[in-house]
Amino acid sequence: MAYNLLKGKRGIISGALNSSSIAWKVAEKAHEEGATFVLTNAPIAMRMGELNGLAEKTGSTIIPADATSIDDLTNLFTQSQELLGGKIDFVLHSIGMSVNVRKNIPYTEANYDFFQKGMDVSALSLHKMLQVAMKLDAINEWGSVVALTYAAAQRTYSFYNDMADIKATLESIARSFGYHYGVAKKVRINTVSQSPTKTTAGQGIKGFGNFFDFADAMSPLGNATAEQCADYCITLFSDLTRMVTMQNLYHDGGYSSTGVTNAIMEKFGIEG
Repeated sequence: MAYNLLKGKRGIISGALNSSSIAWKVAEKAHEEGATFVLTNAPIAMRMGELNGLAEKTGSTIIPADATSIDDLTNLFTQSQELLGGKIDFVLHSIGMSVNVRKNIPYTEANYDFFQKGMDVSALSLHKMLQVAMKLDAINEWGSVVALTYAAAQRTYSFYNDMADIKATLESIARSFGYHYGVAKKVRINTVSQSPTKTTAGQGIKGFGNFFDFADAMSPLGNATAEQCADYCITLFSDLTRMVTMQNLYHDGGYSSTGVTNAIMEKFGIEG
């Protein structure tokens, strides 16, 4: 059921690759809720994905942009305002990539060139995006920026590799820029820490299937789906959450607050 939470609002949604992507689900939900928006991704990611189908389904325009390039981001925000007919009301940052993870390089043996590449793509891109938007005055007052993150930014998950450090930086940027953008333009900036989710990126992590089941058993409500994460993002884009900013918001069925569950103890033969 649509509630028109985003009726009349304009946005930019980055990171949609295919129908399993959280960003893809956010785009579908934003369209249902009355928003108009631009879709963007890096040119190489667009060749791998199915973005044209999403653009057609939602009546959106695609603007390719390398999120590490100030020039590309300047073009993205400038063209988006021209196409949508005004300033932007919401932005989704759903960008994450680790070359060390892709190449199965252990955390303790990290290739630092790869590490820096992952940091630039997955964390500094948020800072660059916000810096460009602020300089162009491209986001309306009370606009909302949401970046997707994961609990490994706070707690150690051995398989998450350098992405843990990268996500910690992403969350810090959201808080720090959230202060400055809030004072200047009342723009809200938050991160959403989502459950393990069966996306293309998530399933590329070694041992993801086993961890997905573990997290599901550790969460009182079970793992949150990509569709449910999209619903949550929509509320953060809407005017219903105007006073929420600089927060890392867990959307994980209670996993982050649970020490142990009966299901896990039973799995190991431990009586509760």
